[in-house]
Amino acid sequence: MRIELRKVLKRYQSQRVLNEVSLEIEPGQIVALLGPNGAGKTTLLRCLAGIVAPDQGEVRFDGQIFHRDRMDLRRRFWFMPDFPFVFDHWSMVQHAGMVLRLYHADGPGIEETFLELLREFEVLSLAEKPFSALSRGERYKGALAALIAADPEVWLVDEPFASGMDPIGIGAFKRRARDAIKRGRTVIYSTQIVEAAQGFSDRVCIIYRGEIMAFDSIANLRDHSLPPDSVLEGIFNLLREEPLP
Repeated sequence: MRIELRKVLKRYQSQRVLNEVSLEIEPGQIVALLGPNGAGKTTLLRCLAGIVAPDQGEVRFDGQIFHRDRMDLRRRFWFMPDFPFVFDHWSMVQHAGMVLRLYHADGPGIEETFLELLREFEVLSLAEKPFSALSRGERYKGALAALIAADPEVWLVDEPFASGMDPIGIGAFKRRARDAIKRGRTVIYSTQIVEAAQGFSDRVCIIYRGEIMAFDSIANLRDHSLPPDSVLEGIFNLLREEPLP
């Protein structure tokens, strides 16, 4: 699915959180939305997901203008917030059942696929427990496993590296995301951690104060000229460093 934002503007009260953002993302990529707190990363994801509507501008999927009531388009992607939308009294299995039905992905063999994901995230023993009894990281793993099992065309994932997940969960997410883009899926995730973009994302979109300052591969961003701002300078300097093995 090809994704386009055309001069998307979003205000909260009088503040411009997204300031006429334009962006084009081709399928089969992992894209990091990188920026400090309050940069507009989550709002951009929420506009893509239809959680909020832009005040101006357009979001397009495969050339079609996206409105929040376009359920045919909404079934092609999934938004995963940093605090997942789950019913506290439900279990991971119940939550996955709902997600898979919504996405028409509840075909033969899907139960085994989902249980294998829970095993990979090391939460299989918690599959029948209510979300209210789980830690933040365990809740995130359970909701993320449901997303991966549903296999939408576009994953919109908010702060996967700062949502309480341990190294086991982070490693599983990275492996599954890489597998997904081989099937032509697109993974877009937000982070304020430079190291979370290095060595994993195909392209990095640097957002600051509601504007896109750069959108390119890590290799090209290392040669990018610096805007006159200490926060951005710090981000670009870190991107120039080689990631830890």
